[in-house]
Amino acid sequence: MKKLAMIGCGGIGGDHLNHFLQFDDIELAGFCDIIPERAEDFVKKAGSGKAYTDFREMYDEVKPDMIFICVPPTEHGDIEFEAIKRGIPFFAEKPVALDLDLARRIRDEVEKAGLITAVGFQCRYSNLVGPNKQFINDKQIVFVDATRFGGVPGTPWFKVKSLSGGQIVEQTIHQYDIIRYVFDEPEMVFTLGARGFITEIEGYDTDDVSATVVKFRSGALAAISTGLYATSGDAFDSKIVFSARDARAELRILRDLKLYGYGDRPAEEDKKEEKEGFVIKNDGGFADSGSGEIVYKDEGKAGIMCDRTFIDAVLTGDGSRIRSPYADAVKSLEFTLACNKSMETGQPVMINFDK
Repeated sequence: MKKLAMIGCGGIGGDHLNHFLQFDDIELAGFCDIIPERAEDFVKKAGSGKAYTDFREMYDEVKPDMIFICVPPTEHGDIEFEAIKRGIPFFAEKPVALDLDLARRIRDEVEKAGLITAVGFQCRYSNLVGPNKQFINDKQIVFVDATRFGGVPGTPWFKVKSLSGGQIVEQTIHQYDIIRYVFDEPEMVFTLGARGFITEIEGYDTDDVSATVVKFRSGALAAISTGLYATSGDAFDSKIVFSARDARAELRILRDLKLYGYGDRPAEEDKKEEKEGFVIKNDGGFADSGSGEIVYKDEGKAGIMCDRTFIDAVLTGDGSRIRSPYADAVKSLEFTLACNKSMETGQPVMINFDK
């Protein structure tokens, strides 16, 4: 049985551990965190393994077959390079770094070593991706409008931009990434940010709100807006809209996909009532609201599928089903860091993924 080890036993690590506890073909062998009590708590939850505060010591003793790296953005680098040196496949949480040169060096070493890698862009594994891609393949997208608004997370390092990268890099990277995955690659960004609206949080030092204009290689444009100022869900409806000349797709990540002006409505015999008021086809994934739109509901399996796909890749030696290998995740990092650079300089920034 292959041995799995984790580095970083905080909140996102707990999500992964909950997934691992559903698998019976791996051994949960080691848990590492600079706070020993957190690693020990993971050992108790797993019912196996050993707690560590030094990842190299864990590598030496456990000799893991795969690693999940769930650390803050500034802590990437030595962990990955040591794993590469030892030939250990790894799964890294996003963002994979705050330094693009560092991420590129890791990427290049991974390629030289031929390692299987994955990054935590679980939204790519949602059942909404297929119909979203099909819509985009069938329609010429002219404009994309993406929004993500919420409050400031309680994680201490998040509120300091030099530690988190800011909301674009640490949170809204999911929106930037899924746009890349289902639609097109960016060519240029121009971003403006604003501060001064959030005054009640001690030590807060990042952007309250930002707005980005993107030009894609296809010639289409996007407006991507994100903010931390919201104190209620009524402040904004966070979603991504892909607009064609005669139809549109509205994606609420890991929630639903609504298509307007597209496709046929389901036959009456295929319908059944659902308490929300939607009419759902028998397979549970396709709906007609009765007002002209087709609705796909997220099945809630994206996170576990993301983890399971990486583990299966390690078990079989075949990484072809991984939807976000490390090299591709570096592109999403570059996309978001370009926005930060544009904010800093007040100038448009060109994006070149060929470096």
